Amino acid sequence: MNRIEGLHHLAICTADMKAQIEFFTDKLGMELVALYWMHGVENTWHGFLRLNDESSIAFVCHPDVAKIPVAFGQTHAGNPAANVAKGVMQHLALRVKDHAELMRLRDRLRSRGVPVMGPMDHGLCVSMYFAGPENLSLELAYSTSPINARAWIDPEVMALAGISDEDLARYRHPAEYAGEGGAVRQPSADSSGPHMTNYPPGVAYARVIGTPDEAVWNSVDNRPPVAVKASVD
Repeated sequence: MNRIEGLHHLAICTADMKAQIEFFTDKLGMELVALYWMHGVENTWHGFLRLNDESSIAFVCHPDVAKIPVAFGQTHAGNPAANVAKGVMQHLALRVKDHAELMRLRDRLRSRGVPVMGPMDHGLCVSMYFAGPENLSLELAYSTSPINARAWIDPEVMALAGISDEDLARYRHPAEYAGEGGAVRQPSADSSGPHMTNYPPGVAYARVIGTPDEAVWNSVDNRPPVAVKASVD
């Protein structure tokens, strides 16, 4: 059983929060639902754009982001088919309901001066491609049925990736894990990892991950920045 139920948010750095909000609200019709100081991170703001009630695209803005040079093939792919450094987002694909909605959004984008390539029928989904501010590579896509793994896992590509039949069996049906009610202790700083870089900055990593879970839970003021007496649109 898949325990990961969907996307909660995808965080993307920006040097121009307003430009990103303007693009995603005007060009794609998404709604701004949160804009606040990022918890526990100095001089940094968060902006959340709604995908649905449980999923968002989040932008992270710090003054130093503008000082980081852009190098295509390193920091940015530039388009949905180009290379970028390992571990970095290559492109962002957003789901729409059906072909009619895809065409409506293509019209919206093109009417606002945004070139769009597609749609293209990939078999497992139908997609179209365009650019966002700050060299984001973006895609809109829909699927008419769940992916059939028996048809879409290519033995040739398995071999290129070094995946054996035994590996594939594990990947197709990961082992269940019931959990231990949160009782598993934190691994040490020299465990197999992977490991984050220091977060928060300026605090030794071993100290960060050695912080008791209860202290982490209570480490931020999680009240909304605006007091609201009743639910509003």
